[in-house]
Amino acid sequence: MNSPMFSRTSTQESAIQTNKVLRNTYALLSMTLLWSAVVAGVSMAMNLPRPGIILMLVGFYGLLFLTEKNRNNSMGLVFTFLFTGFLGYTVGPLLNMYIGAGMGDVVLTALGGTALSFMAASAYALTTRRDLSMMGGLMLSLFVVLVVGMIASFFIQSTVLHLALSSLFIVFSTMAILMTTQGIIRGGETNYISATITLYVSIYNIFISLLSILGIMNND
Repeated sequence: MNSPMFSRTSTQESAIQTNKVLRNTYALLSMTLLWSAVVAGVSMAMNLPRPGIILMLVGFYGLLFLTEKNRNNSMGLVFTFLFTGFLGYTVGPLLNMYIGAGMGDVVLTALGGTALSFMAASAYALTTRRDLSMMGGLMLSLFVVLVVGMIASFFIQSTVLHLALSSLFIVFSTMAILMTTQGIIRGGETNYISATITLYVSIYNIFISLLSILGIMNND
């Protein structure tokens, strides 16, 4: 039979571990976002071309796989920065295109909207007592819809479809932030590299989607 002292000690150790994962996740996330911003700035300054669809897919999924595969060793950090740096590079040409078209205000609005979305979702996940894991089934269904929609977009050039997909990406990514953050504080997510990558990709998707939506709405 467990003594009260043992139970308190186990609870305290669990809380310490949770706080450590949360602290490491936000520290690494901050560093990767700063690193991505630097790479994006260099990409813009050098006027680098946008990567093709094949390079984008290989770079994204290849580096994502290597990051997850090495999440429990020091190489996981190396691949984390390679992955986020690669995505930073892909943002550079996109920002140049918007700024070149005189839509610098759209970029700033998308940045602000992304920051507010992340902070609001994180704050809610950290304070709510509701179990957000129930969104898992909905996220799976939404993921299938997004995959089908992306495939359809290659054959159907529709502004409405593009707006719908961008909006769904924002919803899906916000849900990922909610579930990942609550997973950390409830002990379901114990690896800060995996948590960081999930939050980073969610932030990236929200920013790109907002940029797309605002760009279309601003296009006369």
